[in-house]
Amino acid sequence: MLNFDEERFRKIQGGAVALAEPIRETVGELLDGGAENVYFLGAGGAGVLMLPAAQLLQRRSAFPMQLVHAAEIVLTDSAALGANSIVVIPSLSGTTKESVAVMEFAQAKGAKVIALTGHEDTPVAQGADVNFTNFAADDTSSESFYLQSLLIALAILDARGELDGDGDGGGYDAIVQELALLPDALVEVKRGFEDRAASLAEAYKDEPYHIIVGGGSAWAEAWYYGTCILEEMQWIRTRPVHASDFFHGTLELVEQGVSVLLLKSEDEARALADRVESFVPTVTDKLEVVDPASFELPGVSKGVRALITPVLLAAVLERLSAHLEVLRDHPLTTRRYYRRVEY
Repeated sequence: MLNFDEERFRKIQGGAVALAEPIRETVGELLDGGAENVYFLGAGGAGVLMLPAAQLLQRRSAFPMQLVHAAEIVLTDSAALGANSIVVIPSLSGTTKESVAVMEFAQAKGAKVIALTGHEDTPVAQGADVNFTNFAADDTSSESFYLQSLLIALAILDARGELDGDGDGGGYDAIVQELALLPDALVEVKRGFEDRAASLAEAYKDEPYHIIVGGGSAWAEAWYYGTCILEEMQWIRTRPVHASDFFHGTLELVEQGVSVLLLKSEDEARALADRVESFVPTVTDKLEVVDPASFELPGVSKGVRALITPVLLAAVLERLSAHLEVLRDHPLTTRRYYRRVEY
């Protein structure tokens, strides 16, 4: 596969899954200690990657949850954030300005901060009440953060007796056993997508604009891939739109020649994407659908597949990115303005 280190990828995703037990222990201790709510307070793309876990709690648990922009809550506050709050802060670098600020803000209010970082010797990792470091880089961090935040959500459900064994694939331990299959399985999924990634990159290399649609657990990756990869790393204009909102405005922008990338999910919201998939070909011939249901995952149950939609999408879209940067002669690390903005 183009520009891909298989063993490095396996190690990073295996490292994320290996945090299952320490995450469960930490979450259990905090809940036993009187925790009354959980806040996911990430900055930028790392914050978006927390969305599927937050959605899972919203749908399956009565435990209060909030997902808020880190920079905004520091300025606006939140009445429920306090001594009985769990705050989850993802930061790959561990140095992001907004992440440091929100950590200090939350701790000043008495909250307990769990940090998910890619580097241990950093302000966020060192300042958090509990830190989990799993080394990753830009090309591997999405799957890692999706998995770690999923484990936090599952640990909360588990501690509260809210895990539905039939719907989720089993209890916490059973789900983790299936997640442990992913480092190897995702490599094979990537391998199977490689030819299509190359074809998509050829079609997209000169495309100036994409509407990227997703619903349910696919929405986070639609937003993330459009904003943090195509816009930030390739300078390609995108319009991420939730499948629920597509027919309330965005459909009027679709005409012949307009590119639409549809990311489907395997959860209850899949019907939202089905509706978009039925309509778009009637007005443009540039619809591409990425459906995780088409990927083979031996040993992974239907319930767990529904939980890992964003992981699967991130894994295959990374292959598209690898080919795009070569065809466009635009490395994913190239930036224009970072040196002009204080982070």
